[in-house]
Amino acid sequence: MNAGPLSHDPLMDVPFRPLRLGGVKATVEERPDGSVVYELEEPLDSYPARLTECLVKWAAVAPDQPLLARRTADGASWEHLTYRQALDGARALGEAMLARGLSPARPLMILSDRSFEHALLALAALHVGVPYVPVTSAYSLLSEDFAKLKRLASVCTPGLVFADDGELYGRALRDVFGDVECVVSGKLPEGRTASWFFDWLDTPVTAAVDQAFDKVGPDTIGKIMFTSGTTGAPKGVIYSQRMLCSNRQQVAQTFAFLQDAPPVLVDWLPWHHTFGGTHNFGMVLYGGGTYYLDPGKPTPEQIGPTLDALREIAPVIYLNTPQGLAALIPHLRSDDALRENFFSKLALIYYGGASLPEYIWAALDELAVKTIGQRVLIMSGLGGTEAGPTPMSAAWDPRRQAIAGLPVPGVKVKVVPVGEKLEIRYAGDCVTPGYWKDPERTRASFDEEGYFCSGDAGAFIDPERRELGLRFDGRLAENFKLSSGTWVNVAELRLAALNAFSPYARDVVIAGHDQGFLAALVFPDLQACRALCGDLLESTPDAEQILASAGVREHFQRGLDLLATRSGGSSSRIERIVLESAQPTLDNGELSAKGAISQANVLARRRDVVAELYEAVPTRRTLVAQRGSLTKASSPIR
Repeated sequence: MNAGPLSHDPLMDVPFRPLRLGGVKATVEERPDGSVVYELEEPLDSYPARLTECLVKWAAVAPDQPLLARRTADGASWEHLTYRQALDGARALGEAMLARGLSPARPLMILSDRSFEHALLALAALHVGVPYVPVTSAYSLLSEDFAKLKRLASVCTPGLVFADDGELYGRALRDVFGDVECVVSGKLPEGRTASWFFDWLDTPVTAAVDQAFDKVGPDTIGKIMFTSGTTGAPKGVIYSQRMLCSNRQQVAQTFAFLQDAPPVLVDWLPWHHTFGGTHNFGMVLYGGGTYYLDPGKPTPEQIGPTLDALREIAPVIYLNTPQGLAALIPHLRSDDALRENFFSKLALIYYGGASLPEYIWAALDELAVKTIGQRVLIMSGLGGTEAGPTPMSAAWDPRRQAIAGLPVPGVKVKVVPVGEKLEIRYAGDCVTPGYWKDPERTRASFDEEGYFCSGDAGAFIDPERRELGLRFDGRLAENFKLSSGTWVNVAELRLAALNAFSPYARDVVIAGHDQGFLAALVFPDLQACRALCGDLLESTPDAEQILASAGVREHFQRGLDLLATRSGGSSSRIERIVLESAQPTLDNGELSAKGAISQANVLARRRDVVAELYEAVPTRRTLVAQRGSLTKASSPIR
């Protein structure tokens, strides 16, 4: 089953808005053991030794240019943090950190998400050589026992903890961090002492700050980023200054149009995750642009502030997850002012976190052509926390394919046969030196040539023309075998299912390890599904009523039957599905902060649903493929 376009769409032939991109010629070394090594012919240009050289540069060149913008408290306008203000604040805060003896043994830990204060503390730490550790707020606000936060605190031994609201984070500050000094920007916590962030901004700056800045070099630890844990326990990835700076230059060369004018971003992605906190924020800082803190989130309940922001601010590049883009589409269709402003300056849509279903791609093409008469290029790459996070990218029109692309300048990519798959491995300046205080896991993550083993699988875009690069082929760890011994490509099958169920499914999780056939848990978009509930027009249905509606069940039955007719065998045919009303969330561990679903966590938490899918006689809520079925007990229900 191919995860590419389901059929040719004439919109794919409409030219896209012109933009300047980097080189796409690569050398390809094919080895006798079946591995293949890629390296881009375009060399990596020089880059700074420390990231805040960019802050110093732009504070001198464009001191009044906003680095960050956020909504005012009343929501009526935007307030700005300029490059000059950011440098002055970082220097004052850096002085305060040096006075407290912060170091790799006593780093800064940040508990709360995106804010001016978070950015200033992070820049200050980078400026004077103090590592910082951004932590998801869920560990402080959604946990009862603080187990994960305690683990991170014991591993990192912070010398300073920041939270933007001492009252909100008070219990975590008291129960986890004991005598560790804390600083807050809002209310002070009850039951323990804390400093007020804005007092620190008045710290007199001495020569010690410049001396510390001069000592920061490529091997200095910039930050420690803990992975989201969707493919295992969170790991502390070491980000050196070399990683931070080299990957910013690599991205600037790949998206060459960003060197022509300062980038403008409107972004909701969290900063404890590398997509938002390293890639997106770093892109803006490196290019002297402006980062608008999107106050919304890509859910039906929280997307309103995002729409308000995009009606006012026209992004040059828009970066989001597939779920985030899907949430935006119905509003772009119905709101002319929003659509016209959104596309007015947009040169590129870049997605990450998961493969983009074809129906989302088609909708964005349709809306762009309707608005500006051209397509806007939509593309992605392949990366991860351990690789800066962008060691590979497409730099051409991928034609609605999940393209990993080619290495960015200065990176070598090696694909190595591992079982039935080809694993993608990386070497280059943007690759982590290892995991914080975990030498055993570090050693296990690199092969004998020093390539980082990503766990991602790739396949050749064209096996006869390998120089064209790679497409994404799922994760090695998420694929499984049926009881017949046949391997199942989970990523490809999930994408095919999302396309078949579009636009009424938010996500799909594939089940079937050691079973005789494949099944799936489907998470419908309940808001969208209301449009299918013609039989419930006279009432206000709840989630279970929506999913039991004849119109909803008919739609998903048609999608399931369509998948069955297109499949080539047991490894690509989903026999049964269940529509789940309880959505995956960050709180229950089934979603990462960027919205990526954890296949393993969903299957583990919902064992009873998986068992239901494999009942000898299907239950009443189970939908069964009616065309080309493999199972004998397909039709009866109980």
